[in-house]
Amino acid sequence: MKTIERSKIYQASPEEVFDCLDDLSVTGMHMTKSSMPMMGGKMNVELLSPHQKGLNTKYRWTGKVLWMVLDFTVHVTEWIRGREKSWETVGVARMIIMSWFKMNLKVEGNNQQSTAHLSINYEKPRGFFNRMLSFLLAGWYSRWCLNNMLNDAARKLAHVSKRHAIQGRTAVGEQW
Repeated sequence: MKTIERSKIYQASPEEVFDCLDDLSVTGMHMTKSSMPMMGGKMNVELLSPHQKGLNTKYRWTGKVLWMVLDFTVHVTEWIRGREKSWETVGVARMIIMSWFKMNLKVEGNNQQSTAHLSINYEKPRGFFNRMLSFLLAGWYSRWCLNNMLNDAARKLAHVSKRHAIQGRTAVGEQW
């Protein structure tokens, strides 16, 4: 099993950072758009549980990379509001460079600044061709995903913070 970790510091409370990184529309965004690391492919996501966040949330990813079909289901196995989340593939996973993965998010800090720690553990696939692709690409792709998730969250938090600052100035200006 291989583990890759990344961390990022945010100028926001742990709860704000966790809520942002717990939002699949933010952290899954990089997989739903055509990109070079996805070899021009993109993924679709389908919510399989009645709730979008929290323990036991399930969602299914489907798509293609080049000529190869991707289809896997992810299940949230641990969720502590504002602090920690773990999710992993369940059932039969049709992936190319991994046979299984588990991701973990931990957020710590205070009201002014927080650090998010994001990691992925994965197992290599079976078969010579996929094992070779995994050897060449899995680490690079995992780092790309982790960095995108953390950076997309930073952009979202900066946008929200800027919007609140503008709204705050408008409200003060109206009081004059």
